[in-house]
Amino acid sequence: MNKTHMNEMMKLDNQMCFPLYAAARKVTGLYTPWLKELGITYTQYITFLVLWEKDGLTVGEICERLMLDNGTVSPLLKKMESAGYITRTRSDEDDRVVVITLTEQGRELQDKAKDIPEKVGGCIDLSPEKALKLYELLYELLGKERRTK
Repeated sequence: MNKTHMNEMMKLDNQMCFPLYAAARKVTGLYTPWLKELGITYTQYITFLVLWEKDGLTVGEICERLMLDNGTVSPLLKKMESAGYITRTRSDEDDRVVVITLTEQGRELQDKAKDIPEKVGGCIDLSPEKALKLYELLYELLGKERRTK
């Protein structure tokens, strides 16, 4: 590789990782005003989304679904438990496995958060067709099949 080619490759504007990083920060930042009203973080919000979809998951299942490691998810779940949103209990079959269950307060939060996806979607300036294509490309990049919406 010659020096000119190497210099071009090392420019920020030529890195795929940068627009992905910047776009992710921009989109997650759009959630901040509404999540702040609820007193939760974005990572807590996506954890709630998983639990609202299917309650009673193990910590490992939550980690897999969120594509996050246990070291990130466990402290998050402890905070959510301290806030009264979830309970963490050891599995009867295997005491190494922790099962996460929403409390009534955690379930009630879903109703308070129900308008957030539409509010955030209204802030993203993409046609529905382009938004769908981006969604599909991102899941392709992650090596996952497109999830049903």
